[in-house]
Amino acid sequence: MIPLVDAIPAVRGKPGRPRRRPERVQGDRAYDSKHHRAMLHERGIEPVTARRNTEHGSGLGKTRWVVERTVRWLHQMQRLRLRAERRADIHEAFMALGCVIVTSYFL
Repeated sequence: MIPLVDAIPAVRGKPGRPRRRPERVQGDRAYDSKHHRAMLHERGIEPVTARRNTEHGSGLGKTRWVVERTVRWLHQMQRLRLRAERRADIHEAFMALGCVIVTSYFL
């Protein structure tokens, strides 16, 4: 999770210095550990994770379906589902093309 958060590019659009990190990160029980929480707090990010060994119903599932739906749309494209390319740059290009197609659904 930490390399993924560190790889987030700067967000443009608002005047001033672009923001490089999100204000909070959402995750499931797999990311609930002292190490992950400490690393996120060092970066000024609030971790919003479901706690381990607690009952379900944390409320995180209310927005999680948006991510799962988008991944499902991307997996409709066979080339992204199978990952036949060995080179990461080619796979990333197909991923960008898939994102353009998914975005065009809404336009």
